[in-house]
Amino acid sequence: MKSNTWWVEWPTLVLLVATYAVWGGAVFWLASWSVLLAVIVAALAIAQQSSLQHEVLHGHPLRWQWLNEAMVRPSLNLAVPYGRFRDTHLAHHRDVNLTDPYDDPESNFLAGRDWAALPSWAKLVYRMNNTLAGRMLLGPAIGQWAFMRGDIKAPSRRIVMSWLAHGITTVPVIWLVIQSPMPLWAYLVAAYTGLSLLKIRTFLEHRAHEQSRARSVIVEDRGPLAFLFLNNNLHVVHHMHPQVPWYDLPMLYRSGKDRFLACNDSYIYPSYGAIFARHLVRAKDPVEHPLLHRMLDDRMPPA
Repeated sequence: MKSNTWWVEWPTLVLLVATYAVWGGAVFWLASWSVLLAVIVAALAIAQQSSLQHEVLHGHPLRWQWLNEAMVRPSLNLAVPYGRFRDTHLAHHRDVNLTDPYDDPESNFLAGRDWAALPSWAKLVYRMNNTLAGRMLLGPAIGQWAFMRGDIKAPSRRIVMSWLAHGITTVPVIWLVIQSPMPLWAYLVAAYTGLSLLKIRTFLEHRAHEQSRARSVIVEDRGPLAFLFLNNNLHVVHHMHPQVPWYDLPMLYRSGKDRFLACNDSYIYPSYGAIFARHLVRAKDPVEHPLLHRMLDDRMPPA
């Protein structure tokens, strides 16, 4: 449901314009003063655009979805096609499959047989990836490799068209960067850093739990990261009300906090600072899904 009669969600629209302005300022102005500062600001704008792409795939900010998508289709991160992000994320919203290594496209778990088949060096990499530091350093590369490998193995027409559209819309972004004072290598660092920032949000967004309703986290952060992630830190609220715009999620959470925490079995952290303190170099979860067989049994129809 849209937030007003005219079906224009102004906070999202204004933020979208501001994000592109910040990106342009970083690439065309800051880069002539300090490449390092330009990388940092561009990375923030790239992460913000990814959060806005998430808003768009859920039907915001306008009533015309084709126009919503046109505004965010050129992915500033260069790596993830908007169409693939949209399709895999909407599949992720089938909550009964959350964390399933096969049926949840955004799961960070591996099935036991896949984990057992990995060589020792790969197991070490995945274990490092299960710390927050490892997820930020290695996560974008591992995620991109797994994402692209899956698409190459099963290249449906829809997948091919998404990648073609991504290639076409990425060309102007790269062309603008080439015309700017920002070196292309520096922009690639910014793009990777932007994806790395997003890994902070997704690091423990979901946990293995027998009840699907209890698999999504609440992080009661109200600082810069919450804004960068457009309040998606209130993740169980988003999963229960995916059509609510980002700026209404905090009020919705406050008005029904007890209900949300009862629903997710009190899977809650006070802030991202607490998550950094607990899990920067210490894994929260095993790589192998600990409850997969039980989850599959629960989804089987009765005989």
